[in-house]
Amino acid sequence: MAYWLMKSEPEVYGIQDLEREGTTLWDGIRNYQARNFMRSMKPGDLAFFYHSNTKPPGVVGLMEVIETLLIDPSQFDPASKYFDAASKPESPRWDCARLRHRRTFPRMLSLEALRQAFEPEELGVVKRGNRLSILPVPDATARTLLHLLEG
Repeated sequence: MAYWLMKSEPEVYGIQDLEREGTTLWDGIRNYQARNFMRSMKPGDLAFFYHSNTKPPGVVGLMEVIETLLIDPSQFDPASKYFDAASKPESPRWDCARLRHRRTFPRMLSLEALRQAFEPEELGVVKRGNRLSILPVPDATARTLLHLLEG
């Protein structure tokens, strides 16, 4: 099992949305490095849900990867802000994954708290200027994060 950190703006799709729906299709990824991280995911992996572009940003929940390597339907929808005219059904560029809500933490672990607890090599989200929406989380870091969030 691997661990990931996945960012979403709470006004677009927040932990409360996932909690209410139970599962979601994590689509709209339009960065090749983030897409490649998502392609590395396996069912059973866990992902920390991170609220981004909000004050304060931080980790708010935990998700489980239940399906991977799904074709992202938004790339073919001209009405979608994630439409990609260069992507064709016979050779899609973008994938997505299906995730299930596992837990909403009782309190957010803010980016500032994460910066106090981890070095950039331990948790990529604390690196200044990091804008990737999907990041791997090393096992030891994930265990510490879970302890901080549950403790």
